Amino acid sequence: MRARTRLAIGAIGAVAGAALLTGCGDAGSSGTDAPKTSASGAGCAPVAGQQLIALQDDKKLQNSDNVIPAVNSKAANPQLIAALDKVSAALDTPKLIQLNKAVNEDRKTAKVAAEEFASANNLTAGIAKGSGGDITVGAGNFAESQILGELYRIALTAAGYQVKVQQIGNRELYEPALEKGEIQVVPEYAATMAEFLNTKANGKDAQPVSSPDINTTVTVLKAEGDKAGITFGAPAAAQDQNAFAVTQAFADKHGVRTLSEFAAKCSGSATVLGGPPECEQRPFCKPGLEKTYGLSVGRFSSLDQGGPLTKSGLRDGSISVGLIFSSDGAFATS
Repeated sequence: MRARTRLAIGAIGAVAGAALLTGCGDAGSSGTDAPKTSASGAGCAPVAGQQLIALQDDKKLQNSDNVIPAVNSKAANPQLIAALDKVSAALDTPKLIQLNKAVNEDRKTAKVAAEEFASANNLTAGIAKGSGGDITVGAGNFAESQILGELYRIALTAAGYQVKVQQIGNRELYEPALEKGEIQVVPEYAATMAEFLNTKANGKDAQPVSSPDINTTVTVLKAEGDKAGITFGAPAAAQDQNAFAVTQAFADKHGVRTLSEFAAKCSGSATVLGGPPECEQRPFCKPGLEKTYGLSVGRFSSLDQGGPLTKSGLRDGSISVGLIFSSDGAFATS
């Protein structure tokens, strides 16, 4: 089970379950299709192909889940935060995609991928020495979090700290450890963490606080963090959130690059949407596509949460469009 799930942010608006913020995971499925008969128009049948692209979320359906360092407030000092902010400044989504590809497809370790990235991007240049001491960086139980943890290790080591990276598990485990100071630093995602802290402090029925605008989300996140004893650094340009993918061959055939174009050209009976079973109910998945973009599909194919079933469904021509994460290595072009 993955420690972060972009789809789950949408669950807050529907059921506001704090556990869902981290808990959809790679659910898998029976692969059965649920027919939908209300779609009008011809739609766009799947087109097989190996290269995947993410359709631009031009109407901002998804909230701003930018990578952001979270620090136990007692351990935070200007030099430590500045070192972590160097990592944020070096990361955008294409670079994060390449890092994920290096680990998940090229089979490098997170440590090796991070060290190669740090060297290529001159990550430690200009990092000022801090007060020193031992720092434990917590990482979630998925590759991207471990890569980010290793990047934080490299930056903090350059700042004079003795650093180890410890895989903790999901957010329900590592967030309390961060509050208590059992770990001092963890890579986080702005909107998901804002909603996690919001529902933890205000109850499962708390109104959502995150936004598609990263500045708005970070302002709320820092206010929630102050209450919990957690300080946040600067957000990276890199985002890891729900993305709706098609094959490059599909995009070329139908002339679609945005979700608005997809909805305008491909609403109809031949279109097949693939994703985890909960996508049919979550407001940031199928209902969100219907409400925000006016998309109607012919069928929903129950697969997994941004995992191999969905990517295989796209590549073999079983589904027209599928939900995967925006920083997935499958989007890498080389």
